[in-house]
Amino acid sequence: MYNFYVTPEERKCLRELAKKQLEYSQLPIMEERKQLWYKHNEGNSVRPMIHVEIWTFEHDILPEFKYETETGRAIELELYRNFTNYEKIDDDRIVPPYLPIQWDTYFKLFGVTIEKEHAVNSTGQNVGHRFKYIINDLEEDFPKLGPTEYGADKEKTLAWKEFLENIFGDILPVKITNNCLGAVPTQEVIHLMGMENMLFAMYDYPDTFHAFMKRISDDYIGYFKWLESEGLLLPTASYEMLGQGSFCFTHELPQEVPAGGKLTTKDLWGFMDSQETVGISPAMYEEFIFPYYKRVSDLFGLFSYGCCEPVDPIWDNCLSKCENLRKVSISPWCNEELMGEKLRGTKVIYHRKPSPNFIGVDEVFDEEGWRQHIIKTLKAARGCNLEISQRDVYSLKGDLERPRKAVKIIRELIEEYWQ
Repeated sequence: MYNFYVTPEERKCLRELAKKQLEYSQLPIMEERKQLWYKHNEGNSVRPMIHVEIWTFEHDILPEFKYETETGRAIELELYRNFTNYEKIDDDRIVPPYLPIQWDTYFKLFGVTIEKEHAVNSTGQNVGHRFKYIINDLEEDFPKLGPTEYGADKEKTLAWKEFLENIFGDILPVKITNNCLGAVPTQEVIHLMGMENMLFAMYDYPDTFHAFMKRISDDYIGYFKWLESEGLLLPTASYEMLGQGSFCFTHELPQEVPAGGKLTTKDLWGFMDSQETVGISPAMYEEFIFPYYKRVSDLFGLFSYGCCEPVDPIWDNCLSKCENLRKVSISPWCNEELMGEKLRGTKVIYHRKPSPNFIGVDEVFDEEGWRQHIIKTLKAARGCNLEISQRDVYSLKGDLERPRKAVKIIRELIEEYWQ
């Protein structure tokens, strides 16, 4: 029924990669870092944690794929993603002692598939896209939106797991997991109607926009509760991804599914952000966005908020009211010093996202500029639980050592400025 296939030579190579991952996962440094992550995520950091997200520049840092089949390349990529940080960057990402896979689920808001138009560069690499909006006038089009669809293909997931186990299950276990529960309602809005249309709709049709946001939050809640009822929720308390370049390690949430029972959304981490609303005032965010975000975020045991948007304008009246908030993004557009004051002495983690320009834009790595950039963060976040996640680097400019150099500098500065 499922046409999963790799060649004999690919199978041999994948087994070697699986051996490498397992060997790395058993190194003493992995256990040391794991304990640091547990303490960090529970609000008792020993030192700032560091992670460089590589998926945006994998084309630079990973070996050239030589596999014949699409399936072989996909498996190879997942294995490399698990240990490349250890081999080439030496940040605090931990190599898991298994290959994680997720249930094959889907969530289609209003039953709509949003189409994209892509732009590519001379090498065929995707460099941009735009969405084909389906809402032109919210007042007119809102009643036309259909029911949201969601579901899961358990049979396909189990068949995929068996296929992988037949390749290297005797070496590296294959484990069905899930990452954090994620919901970004305003991103859905932008995909449906565009930024300008969204901003005008709040002004022109405030009641309809409220109904629109309530419907979106209702449908996310319905989906998460359906996952719960189907027994598809699995622990997010260790190696699982938390969104925005972070990890789920914690003893505050269940480490396993109870015998004969099911996990609830309150047993899991969640993630939300709202980059799309930087063009509205904090008062408008509080009125039109936050009530619906909080309805969803209240479902989670712990949750992380934010991406590139500055959170300082909405901290006092909105985010500070979320009792289960544990991580908040401090982006390049955020007031670092102010958020340091707000988070100092609390368990809410100061999740810093440094500018990607030093590693991914500048033709020559400005080490002194990078040092000053990180020193500013270390000073602003004193007394906080600090995490540094480097994201949004799309090119290493031919210098494959940049991420390792950047992490090394962060570690040196922590020794000098953090204590």
